[in-house]
Amino acid sequence: MDATRARGKYLTQSKTKRPFAIQTAIRRVREAVKPFPKAALFELAAEGYDSVFEVLVGCIISIRTRDEVTVPTARRLFQHARTAAEVATLTLGEIDGLIGACTFHSPKARQIHEIARRAAEEFDGKIPCDPEALLSFRGVGPKCANLALGIACGESSIGVDIHVHRVTNRWGYVHAATPEKTMAALQERLPKRYWIELNALLVPFGKHICTGRLPKCSTCPVLEMCQQVGVSEHR
Repeated sequence: MDATRARGKYLTQSKTKRPFAIQTAIRRVREAVKPFPKAALFELAAEGYDSVFEVLVGCIISIRTRDEVTVPTARRLFQHARTAAEVATLTLGEIDGLIGACTFHSPKARQIHEIARRAAEEFDGKIPCDPEALLSFRGVGPKCANLALGIACGESSIGVDIHVHRVTNRWGYVHAATPEKTMAALQERLPKRYWIELNALLVPFGKHICTGRLPKCSTCPVLEMCQQVGVSEHR
């Protein structure tokens, strides 16, 4: 079915949408994303790269970089130097060479070196599970801080990237103009038991089903509840 026909068949269903049930949506999305690779930071954590330092560094590498590049790039760095103390001994050129496949690798190399240096000098190599401490590192924003808190520390936090922002707003579950405002809205509405898992689910869901352009609404497991906000054409 082409996009125009899909638009006529499925967008007209918006008048009869069911109320959005987040528990049902999460359960269905869990099943829908099983065939797809994990989100990069969750894949790295599953491989054992799950310290606060490793999650922060992996998140820096992932910025504006596809997961398919992020995962092998982070592996390459960590296989060469894994702890903060080890990374701090590398030169900027060495770090840059190791992460050269990711976008903006030179400024990221400087950020990673600075995080490693401060972690080694100020925290004896073990960055605490403290939001204020995490956000004090140059280049670490709310998304990376919250992902580190959730993945490495097991603390309830919501990592909002472009996929989480787009999907939750497209659902009509929140109505926010920026990822930061989406995070605040989700903190108000989303049950805490889903906070960590949300990013792990919606990154592959957003990459493979609820895509930015021409989302696959015809096979979406939550179509009957999704308000399809901003969707004019889809598959």
